[in-house]
Amino acid sequence: MNFLDTLMAAFSLVAQSGSILALAIGVAIGVICGAIPGMSATMAVALTLPFTFALEPVVGILLLLGVYKGGVFGGSIPAILIKTPGTPASSATVLDGYPLAEKGQAGKALGMALYASCTADIVSNLALIMFAGWLASFAMSFGPPEFFALMVFSLMIIAGISGDQLMKGLVSAALGLLLATIGLDLVYGTDRFIMGNVNLMGGLNFIVVLIGLFALPEIIAFAMNPSDAHGKVRALGSNNVTFLEYKRCFRSICRGGVIGAILGAIPGIGAAPSAFLSYSEARRKSPNKDNFGKGELEGVAAAEAGNNGVCGSTLIPLLALGIPGDVITAIIIGAFMIHGIQPGPMLFETNGSLVYALFMGLILSSVFLFFIGGFSIRIFKFVADIPKSILMPAVLVLCVFGAYAVNNSMFDIMVMFALGGLGYLMMRLEVPAAPFLIAFILGPLLEDNFRQSMLMSNGDFNILFRSVITWVFWTLTTFTLFFLIKSNLVARKESSEMVGRSKSVKQG
Repeated sequence: MNFLDTLMAAFSLVAQSGSILALAIGVAIGVICGAIPGMSATMAVALTLPFTFALEPVVGILLLLGVYKGGVFGGSIPAILIKTPGTPASSATVLDGYPLAEKGQAGKALGMALYASCTADIVSNLALIMFAGWLASFAMSFGPPEFFALMVFSLMIIAGISGDQLMKGLVSAALGLLLATIGLDLVYGTDRFIMGNVNLMGGLNFIVVLIGLFALPEIIAFAMNPSDAHGKVRALGSNNVTFLEYKRCFRSICRGGVIGAILGAIPGIGAAPSAFLSYSEARRKSPNKDNFGKGELEGVAAAEAGNNGVCGSTLIPLLALGIPGDVITAIIIGAFMIHGIQPGPMLFETNGSLVYALFMGLILSSVFLFFIGGFSIRIFKFVADIPKSILMPAVLVLCVFGAYAVNNSMFDIMVMFALGGLGYLMMRLEVPAAPFLIAFILGPLLEDNFRQSMLMSNGDFNILFRSVITWVFWTLTTFTLFFLIKSNLVARKESSEMVGRSKSVKQG
């Protein structure tokens, strides 16, 4: 079968009413599940998997891919409206999305999130189609030393999220790394910091930490001073993003899509680090960098582009090498296996029509995401019109439900409230929560890859500089540290000069 025949066979698979319906239903399920705090895209795909057993292979896999795509975007809805990321990938969207909602521009933030998601999704899908083989071979060149160098660079990028509060950002990141060590040591099997509690053997659950750190501080702040917003209704504003606004953010969207496409092709990275890296780069290069974190539309665009840019490229190692790019693609591999299909290099030879049918389905999913996402915004955006005296108790119920649903454990609820107290203290001290969260995500990867590197080299640190890839990341880390220190010193100097000028004006 030549290439043209393969494409025609693939088109006939996708053009079936069952395939199109499954893709549309999958996107809708993903958006709804992503919009519910605690119901991550991973959970949505896992719950949908049993329904694919009786379906045709292409229909079942397209259903799961639709849930995946919709779930990643859906997480931005509660992130913007109620400062509760529906999925871990939407954590960076909170930084500017929620302040925009507070300004009465929730509809505009949701609209930009949708446009950025769809644009980056197309970028990621094109990367999957055109560069699958090359990116997959590049990803295979990563061993533990390369992953460790990448993690150190990613942690250095965290400081960029902290803005001018460099030291507070580093303290927040260190605290996140510390809490990430709770649980079993995967190398020696010993327990650490569990304080005799078996519930901590598996470490702190990420969803529970996410909810406690971002949602509960807002609820606690409202409970401490309910008069501030009692009975007030936040104006929704327009949900129409103008062409000029989209054009202004287009470069950051494309950059985020490319960052997501590259990081998504590397197994184990995931969408959350990609979103934060995209956000940090957008802030670094934006002329409005001082407005980031206070309600900057470009920040929402960059974060959503970064996490949606991962979706297509995570399938690169899955299809080309049979290696899951993240947890969700590991679940999707199960769908391949159930239908007797072995992902890997021979997949393009034995089931070429299926592979290209999935490519076509991914492009179609971007269209469905645009329309279904737009419709869902018109429904979910009315959450912003609910008075806080009603909204906050409802959010608290959702938080408790989301924390409990992860493991059906009351212990997770207690952890959520403990992290909520910590998050509230950090909010009062103006310590940024984003570095804590991203360090908590990368902490286990950092430690595991460092220790594996040491085991490989019998304790020789030279292994951390063994390849060109490691040298590239160490160089980037050094430059990033230099520019962060320099920008921080410049900001301090400008601040002291402003204080001096204000004093001289008062004296005059």
